[in-house]
Amino acid sequence: MNVHKLELTVRAELVPVPESSHIMYIKQIWDTAGQERFQSLGVAFYRGADCCVLVYDVNVTKSFDNLNNWREEFLIQASPADPENFPFVVLGNKIDVDGGNSRVVSDKKAKAWCSSKGNIPYFETSAKEGFNVEAAFNA
Repeated sequence: MNVHKLELTVRAELVPVPESSHIMYIKQIWDTAGQERFQSLGVAFYRGADCCVLVYDVNVTKSFDNLNNWREEFLIQASPADPENFPFVVLGNKIDVDGGNSRVVSDKKAKAWCSSKGNIPYFETSAKEGFNVEAAFNA
């Protein structure tokens, strides 16, 4: 996965994962880049998912505010057997921008939201610099 290639697109990427506990598995990642125009494709993207990674921009309040909408939309479209316990991970991205001076969503606020949704794991990342991305996807 090339974290330095920045483009807005919808795509799937199959990422082989090294053996862990003697089990080989593949992560299939669908990136909709948060674009509203792709919401109608939800069923095709979300059905059968084993996890959902929600990403927001720590420098844009609206991006954070949309987390709940994206989470609910995912649960509606994916229709998991146990929606209350479906595994999510939240990434606060773009922590590298402007040395952190542009940040509008605090770590504390994001963690509180995650806690209120059943203790969703939370990671702060920089996709551009590759910071904490691998750790988040290995959670």
